[in-house]
Amino acid sequence: MIQPEPIGPGTTPGPRAILPERNPDAAAPGTEIASHYRNCFGCGVDHPSGLRMSVIAGEGLRLGATFEVGPLHQGAPGLAHGGLLTAAIDEALGALNWLLMRPAVTARLETNFVLPVPVGSALHLDARIVGVERRKVYTAAIGRLGPDGPVAVTASGLFVQVEVGHFRQHGRAREVAAAIAGGDSGPRAEMNP
Repeated sequence: MIQPEPIGPGTTPGPRAILPERNPDAAAPGTEIASHYRNCFGCGVDHPSGLRMSVIAGEGLRLGATFEVGPLHQGAPGLAHGGLLTAAIDEALGALNWLLMRPAVTARLETNFVLPVPVGSALHLDARIVGVERRKVYTAAIGRLGPDGPVAVTASGLFVQVEVGHFRQHGRAREVAAAIAGGDSGPRAEMNP
């Protein structure tokens, strides 16, 4: 295991953080990371107004994600709403935890807007895990306008690993029961609510 890289104030891994190995059961590089819940706002295929993000496993502790900015995503006329861009980034950074095969929840997220993101464009995110310390997973992402376009947004996040019971305890019982009964999709069923 190697030492993590620093990414910024408040999100830099501590001195005891490491870069762990990718879980051998994680999605293979180049394959899509399945939605963890069909009604998830970020990645769910059944959410009527969700982002429907496409997330592809990368090499090591990286992944790529794409968010297609449509007319329903605008804040200022013709431009993506910053909150929706942050939600897309949160989804990509959260999906990194599938590479470790441990459920986790967002504890902190910092987003830096560099350029406006126009409606009709695709935000291409390159996300990575930069360190893990006990239950804390430190992450970072860069979002570009197009695969090789200019940087429009950068972000760093802190996720905390939780047991699957966290979702049963804190989620609405009806939705949790429906997800379990419906055999909701995901890399491994035991990681879902």
